[in-house]
Amino acid sequence: MAATAKGTVKIMQGNEACVEAALAAGCRFFTGYPITPASEIAEGMARRLPPLGGVFVQMEDEIASVVALAGASWGGWKAMTATSGPGFCLMQEGIGLLAITETPCVIVNVQRGGPASGQSTAPSQGDVFQARYGSNGDYAVIALAPSTSQEMFDLTVRAFNLAERYRVPVIILSDEIVAHTREKVYIPPAEELEIINRKKPAVPPEKFVPWRPDADGIPPMPAFNSGYKVPVLSQLHNEKGFRADAKEGAAFIQRLNDKVEKNADAIVEVEEAYLDDAEMAVISYGAVARSALRAVKDAREQGLKVGWLKLKTLWPFPAGQVRAIAGKVRKILVPEMNIGRMVLEVERVSGGLCEVKPLPKLGGRCHTPVEILTAIKEAYR
Repeated sequence: MAATAKGTVKIMQGNEACVEAALAAGCRFFTGYPITPASEIAEGMARRLPPLGGVFVQMEDEIASVVALAGASWGGWKAMTATSGPGFCLMQEGIGLLAITETPCVIVNVQRGGPASGQSTAPSQGDVFQARYGSNGDYAVIALAPSTSQEMFDLTVRAFNLAERYRVPVIILSDEIVAHTREKVYIPPAEELEIINRKKPAVPPEKFVPWRPDADGIPPMPAFNSGYKVPVLSQLHNEKGFRADAKEGAAFIQRLNDKVEKNADAIVEVEEAYLDDAEMAVISYGAVARSALRAVKDAREQGLKVGWLKLKTLWPFPAGQVRAIAGKVRKILVPEMNIGRMVLEVERVSGGLCEVKPLPKLGGRCHTPVEILTAIKEAYR
């Protein structure tokens, strides 16, 4: 650990960086069930929360864990859980509950190979569609994808801020490589961190309409036992919290989606390099983005005009950024540790402006830079 004039630098795993960031963002409630490769997050929160006046609860399973998030958040806490693929499956109904009750919280999914128990200690990116479409009905969540331990810190803080700002569950789609890679992490002083807290009612309890949105389309959120009556139920409801008719229900569901999708420009975050003169682009996320950047640099050294785009936000999908690139290049290559998931989104938003080529990899191993470079050369012709 090294102290600097304006912060601290530590050598940390991604999972450890997640713990530090959650605490810095104000998380004081963690609930979960041990599962590799996410266990270090639960272990870290179990050690760190009690001295800070926080609460750590190991639940009997992931179903109970995700529902406990709802109770904790409505009790006024910033709350988080962490799991991997099999546990994330069990959380899906609860994620729908969090969405319809507009409950801010953070869910970390450290992805591993699947389906079912799959590969308990190997990386994967197979849960990217489950994060968006895993629960029933129409709803919207936010999903972030770190590729380094530093990004695990930065995006965990951002996840809490987005959850509080938009009153949604925010999912961090990490993977085993990011979780267990030890590298430098800069932790800024507390006063330099931007921390967003949920908006509370500005009217007295007798004038409060619990689900009436403000000008931004998001209702203020009181905590339980603060004098405000708020019926929190999993049914479609109107502004007063009663069961909605068809018209009210349609308007409510539309608002749930609009508050995320219509704010995509403020939510989406990407990183890019070498795109100004690119004839081809590599689009990636998570641990694969590290190999992709090395491959793009090597391609550049060999005279190939290749650019690189890293998706830090997966949902809402960075459609505008991807479409802009598709309009400039001849081809896009999408390497992923799955059978080919986000490449479908890239292809969809590209709309035929350029050729989109998948580069899937299965079996619990990340692409090497050489593998991506070879694919670049073959596609560049």
